[in-house]
Amino acid sequence: MSNNVQTENKGSTNKFKAILWGILPLILLIAIITTIAKVGTGIENEPAAPIEVLNVEKITLNDEGIQLKVLNSGPEEITIAQVVVDGAFWNAEFSPSDTLQRFERGTVKIPYPWVQGDPHEVKLITSNGLIFTGEVVAAAATPEPNGKLFWQYALIGFYVGVVPVGLGLMWYPFLRRFSVRGMHAILALTIGLLFFLVIDTFQEGFEMASEAPGVFQGTGLVWFGALLSCLFLIAVDQSNERKLNRSSLDGRRVSNKIATGIGLHNFGEGLAIGSAFAVGEAALGTFLIIGFTLHNITEGVGIAAPLLKDRPNWKTFVTLALIAGGPAIIGTWAGGFIFNDTLAALFFGIGAGAILQVIYVISKMILKESEKRGLSPVSWMNFGGLTAGILIMYVTALMVKF
Repeated sequence: MSNNVQTENKGSTNKFKAILWGILPLILLIAIITTIAKVGTGIENEPAAPIEVLNVEKITLNDEGIQLKVLNSGPEEITIAQVVVDGAFWNAEFSPSDTLQRFERGTVKIPYPWVQGDPHEVKLITSNGLIFTGEVVAAAATPEPNGKLFWQYALIGFYVGVVPVGLGLMWYPFLRRFSVRGMHAILALTIGLLFFLVIDTFQEGFEMASEAPGVFQGTGLVWFGALLSCLFLIAVDQSNERKLNRSSLDGRRVSNKIATGIGLHNFGEGLAIGSAFAVGEAALGTFLIIGFTLHNITEGVGIAAPLLKDRPNWKTFVTLALIAGGPAIIGTWAGGFIFNDTLAALFFGIGAGAILQVIYVISKMILKESEKRGLSPVSWMNFGGLTAGILIMYVTALMVKF
């Protein structure tokens, strides 16, 4: 009996020591970092210039003048000493204060009589003499959030996302007439469509990252979002395969994955449209609506391709259209009301990762079906389908680029 007690006590002691050795390096690391932050490195050299970073996140124009939302993303506090609008000094109201701590946001209200359609430049001068600039290319009143505008943005997102994807899904009866080789070519065409989308999504993400405050590492967020979302979806897919004890290449599940990946991409399109209207560029917003609508109709073909062996009902197609097109509505709301470059970069990265995972799944589907039927997965028909998918997306994208 005593031997058992001694064994248990020894086991508890060993477990405690293992935990202690696990957390001791972390405790010492925290202590070292805290000491350096409090005491310093011992080098007393003064910096050659003050290190200040002030980001102008959003400019709003209304009857009261110009309003700027700013973020202190530098390592030190910032005091805004002077405000210059179009070369003239102006009084301004600061909220919560003219001094911002690190990562603190503030609002600068300037009672400036801006002119419709004219360009304006706002300079914020800190107490250390550094200048940070915000520009308005063509002045227009910023839309005020209200119920009417909320539904107008929702309707725009519906036109851009749900309608064209639904129209593309209507090609399903025609696609079912293809042979096995033809079906593989359609799946290859889908990969081409998605391949173009993933490149486009990465590019959009990097554009957002370049506008985001540097301290948030926007480019890294795009890559991290893509990597983690792709690996996460692959892990979920494999886990479901083991639980259900069946292949993960079921047509409906693949179509749902494609619709989800495209939906995340269409969320980004909604962001672009909403932000265009939010800054008063109605002509650009209208142009984007037309271009994205024509561009997105081909996405319905890609979503329908994995279903060619199934007989889905109309509810399935409605659901797929909503999954793929619905996020455009949310994106339009976000772009018009609460646009944020940092979060946009992250969302684009997540969308790119989701599309990459779908490309991986469809490739597995073609490979498995080809091996089953003794066909070559790399054929001229499949190559032609892949090339056609890329060309279709490229040509329709020409209607959107600006």
